[in-house]
Amino acid sequence: MTARPVEAVLSVGSNLGDRLAHLRLALDVLDPVAVSSVWETDPVGGVPQDDFLNLVCVCDVDVAEAWERAQRAEQRAARERTVRWGPRTLDVDVVAGHGPAPAGLVVPHPRAHERAFVLAPWLEVDPAAALPQGPVADLLAALGAGGVRRTALVP
Repeated sequence: MTARPVEAVLSVGSNLGDRLAHLRLALDVLDPVAVSSVWETDPVGGVPQDDFLNLVCVCDVDVAEAWERAQRAEQRAARERTVRWGPRTLDVDVVAGHGPAPAGLVVPHPRAHERAFVLAPWLEVDPAAALPQGPVADLLAALGAGGVRRTALVP
């Protein structure tokens, strides 16, 4: 089997409305080559809100194309940006990838190494994944997987 290059890793989450339908909408737009299980996760950021459904997907596109697709998916899900880290129909972040990033986008994602809801599903789709802070497996082990639960839902 020939290894394929991983171009972009995206984290996808939803905690408003039909959360699973929002994840599926995102996958339709993102057109990934690999998708993790769906994980239910506690919210972060201090804003009281419902739990999220999260997944990580890998797309064979560069960072700029991944960002464009992420924005298009959020628009199709009618995402509103009213409260920072607040509830949302869909949140798609470019976590890692290759190629130049559009203005305002930092890649790798500056907080990915602190977020089990990114690391646990990412580790599932790419056990060799790494960030500048270290291998994803080691980062997740150091953080612990509290607040992150794999579900039986099918993306």
